[in-house]
Amino acid sequence: MKQEFSRKLNKKMLERIIIIHNAIKSGIYPNNEQLRRLYCEQTGYSTVGEATINRDIDMLRTYFRAPLEYDRGKGGYYYLDERWDFALNTLSAQEVFYLSAAKTLLSAFAGTPLYNAISDVIDFITDTQTAGKSGLLKRIAVPPTPQMKTDEPVWQEILRAMQGNRIIEFDYNGRWRTQTTRRRVHPYQFLFDDGMCFLFGYSEEREAERLFLLNRMKNLSVTDEQFQLSKNYEFSSRCGGGKFGAFMTEDAEWFSIDFYGSARQYVKDCVWADNQEIIDFENEDRTQIQFSSTQTLKVREWILSQGQNAVPRAPEWFVEDWKNQVREMAKRAGTI
Repeated sequence: MKQEFSRKLNKKMLERIIIIHNAIKSGIYPNNEQLRRLYCEQTGYSTVGEATINRDIDMLRTYFRAPLEYDRGKGGYYYLDERWDFALNTLSAQEVFYLSAAKTLLSAFAGTPLYNAISDVIDFITDTQTAGKSGLLKRIAVPPTPQMKTDEPVWQEILRAMQGNRIIEFDYNGRWRTQTTRRRVHPYQFLFDDGMCFLFGYSEEREAERLFLLNRMKNLSVTDEQFQLSKNYEFSSRCGGGKFGAFMTEDAEWFSIDFYGSARQYVKDCVWADNQEIIDFENEDRTQIQFSSTQTLKVREWILSQGQNAVPRAPEWFVEDWKNQVREMAKRAGTI
């Protein structure tokens, strides 16, 4: 029964249920007509149907397990256990504050269906708790970041496929292979990274796991064919210990990188990999970090972002690749 009701739960219904609960909790033994009148007074709506209030009462009993009874003598509803309270009413001012702050921290994902859904829930909860409306929230901020662009119909179709573990098909052009091809993919996870939303899954054409940028997917369809989702489908388990975002290769590499100048403190400020080792060479004004990762492209971009203050030492092929990148930049800068 709870599952049946959960599909119908929405913001307006929660709003009514909170008003109904507060009236019952006050001990006035309200009946259906009084609850309808209270709802209109507190929300500004002109009317609400008797059947609607009855469904809300059933929701309180069935979904929220309220010890709700009707006293025929007093002509209204009451709680058998006066200590029972609606969950939203028990949130402390501090908890509401942190919920409001969470919306700010998630603002980097603004514009995505996921953010919109979470934001609506947070707005509703904090709107019902005036204690959460604090000027202190303005003291928590997220700097401007690349704005995510997500095709909502594509998102919804992939989400539907995930719920049933169904294979999807779509046209796709990659970052390096720009020719459009038709793909059949087992969708595993959504990944958010650097202003973009990716799908992580198994590509039947490549017979390997791949990442797909949602905005490049066209003509997507959900098939009736199901796939078996393995217990170990998490993208993070494919990163070889690295924490460099949405990119991976088949094999992990052991990296050794030297940092100089102001970058020495920078590299010590974060955890870049699960197994990182950091060594200071004070006499040489050098700090070395060693770690494993499958995210070679992201590691290279990370090193290049530090300019002259970061120099890779291992693996050898990676060092040569970095040198080629530096030479090409020098050519374009006209210095060689």
